[in-house]
Amino acid sequence: MKASPWIVSDELWERIGPLLPRKQRRFRHPGGKPVPDRKVLCGILYVLHTGIQWEYLPAEMGFGSGMTCWRRLRDWNEAGVWQRLHEALLAELNAASRLDWSRCVVDASHVRALKGGIHTGQSPVDRGRAGSKHHLTTDGRGTPLAVILTRGNRNDVTQLLPLLDAIPPVRGRVGCPRRKPDSLFADRGYDHDIYRDYRDKVRTRRILPVIARRGTSHGSGLGVYRWVVERTFAWLHGFRRLRVRWERRADIHEALLKLACSLITHRQLSSLC
Repeated sequence: MKASPWIVSDELWERIGPLLPRKQRRFRHPGGKPVPDRKVLCGILYVLHTGIQWEYLPAEMGFGSGMTCWRRLRDWNEAGVWQRLHEALLAELNAASRLDWSRCVVDASHVRALKGGIHTGQSPVDRGRAGSKHHLTTDGRGTPLAVILTRGNRNDVTQLLPLLDAIPPVRGRVGCPRRKPDSLFADRGYDHDIYRDYRDKVRTRRILPVIARRGTSHGSGLGVYRWVVERTFAWLHGFRRLRVRWERRADIHEALLKLACSLITHRQLSSLC
C-alpha cells in the first residue's frame, strides 16, 4: 500500500533532520512539551499537498496546530533549511551523474494571489487581478535548480540573470563546485526589444544563449529541449498549495516553493534506487 505523500519517510528524514535548528528547552516556565519536528514537517507537507488552510489542519492527525506548523516553516526557512536541503540533494544527483549541465531551461508561470501581499501585482494575463509569478530554471533533465517569486506584472526577461545567479554551487564531483550550465534555452518571452543586450550578458557568464526570436513563425525546434521545464512546472503546481498564492507574506510562499523543489529533486534521486 502506497504511503500518503505527507508522511515523511525515514530516507527523507535522514536528510532533513540534521539540518533543522535545535532549540534549548527552557527550565524556568518550560510550558508544554513541543510537538516533534518530524510530526510538524508532516503537517507542513499535508498543507503543501492538499492546499488546506493552516487553521483547518486536522488536529486528530497529530501534526500539532496549524499555527505551530506555520511558525516552524517560517523559522526553518529563515535558518536556510530548505536551501541547504536542496543543495545537498543536488550534490547527490551530481555525484550520480544525473544532472545535465549541457543546458539549463528557464520559464515563468503566473499564479493568482487572492489575498494580495508583497510580490503581487496586476497581472496582464489575468484581467488585471492580483497575482505573482514563479520563475524557474532547470537542468536539461528538468531538475529544478533555482526558483524566484516576483509580482505578476514583472517581465520574464528581467529575471533571466537573477535566475542564473540563483543557481547554487553544486558539489558532488571532483574539482570546484559547479553552478554554470553550458547553454541556456528560453522562449520568445525572453526576447525583448529593450533587453537585447541580455544575450551579451549571458555570454559574459560563458553561457551560450539559445533564445527564440520574437516575430518568427512557430516551430523553432526549441520545444524539443524546453519541454522539461513545462513538466517541472506541472510537478510544482501538482502541490495544491502552490496553484494559488494564499500567503500574504512572500517569505512563507517562497518557503513552500523551495520545499516543493526539494521534494521534486528527492523524487528524482529516489528513482535511481
